[in-house]
Amino acid sequence: MCFKKQKKKEYAPNNSIEEMATLFNMLGDYTRCKILSLLFVNKMRCSDIATNLKMSNSAISHSLKALKQSKIIKGERIGKEIYYTLQDNHIFKIFELAKEHIEE
Repeated sequence: MCFKKQKKKEYAPNNSIEEMATLFNMLGDYTRCKILSLLFVNKMRCSDIATNLKMSNSAISHSLKALKQSKIIKGERIGKEIYYTLQDNHIFKIFELAKEHIEE
């Protein structure tokens, strides 16, 4: 009997896997998760987030930059200020699923 070697199927191509790993890495940080939990409710400035989390503006700014580069959040300039919001509803859905999973 002759069997052909079949290539194993994968859920996603390697470049998608790499992007998913980057996303999960971004979401795996406590401070970034806290920032996102604030942004679920309102758009906020860096200084507002820093005050809420009792952290320095520079620490929050560093996290915001990483989240923005990962396309998780976006900034909107209003006058001299930049207000941050979620990029889209996908992150909210991921958090909702994680919450459901934890609460089971």
